[in-house]
Amino acid sequence: MAGLMSRFTTLFKVKANKALDRAEDPGETLDYSYQKQLEMLQKVKRGVADVVTSKKRLQLQTAKLEESIVKLDGQARQALAANREDLARTALERKTLIQGQLQGLDSQIAQLEQQQQTLIDQERRLSAKVESFRTQKEVVKAQYSAAEAQVRIGEATTGLGEEMSDVGLALTRAQDKTEQMQARAAAVNELVETGAIDDLTQPAGSDLDQQIAALTAGNQVDAELAKMKAELGTGGGAAGELATGTPAESAPAEAAPAEEPKS
Repeated sequence: MAGLMSRFTTLFKVKANKALDRAEDPGETLDYSYQKQLEMLQKVKRGVADVVTSKKRLQLQTAKLEESIVKLDGQARQALAANREDLARTALERKTLIQGQLQGLDSQIAQLEQQQQTLIDQERRLSAKVESFRTQKEVVKAQYSAAEAQVRIGEATTGLGEEMSDVGLALTRAQDKTEQMQARAAAVNELVETGAIDDLTQPAGSDLDQQIAALTAGNQVDAELAKMKAELGTGGGAAGELATGTPAESAPAEAAPAEEPKS
């Protein structure tokens, strides 16, 4: 079962990788990478700004503490002038504490300045890399667009593209259907001519009627021809009458010769 699941997982990854590879647009990928680098550069710049802001705040605190030190030093002197050594001692103690705070602030400010310089250097290097990447990105996009155009033109010219392949298949199917329809029309015509099937466009029984009428007319012609031959075979008179077109029944009968008287 584990082996089957492993094979299924591998197959799914392969199919997903192929699908992603077909869907991936190098131009969009490069633009996305460039956008992410710009976001990173912006974060570095914000980091520099935050460090500078923190340093300025510490410097303001340092300035206030320095004012306090000056003030406490003056108060200590006034207290001594008034023979108030206790007040002078309190002022000096506070002055000492503030001086310790100032040393800590100075150390923190120095660290922030070091971080600020480091971030500025990183921001400069990253900015140069981003600018270089932007130039390379545009070059690669232009090269990819040119190569893609060449491929599309080549596929359209050679008929290897999907669209041209679909057009070719459609043309082939149209030719096949045309040839099939022509063959069917020729077959129907042949069947009609041979009488295997009736022509539905003609009235029912017309072909049979025509054949019977032709047969009857032929028999009648044969009978009349036989009759004429019989009449022609009876003698020349009939032939002459037929030749002159005078009917035999209308011709006057010839007088019979007178018989001689018997002695």
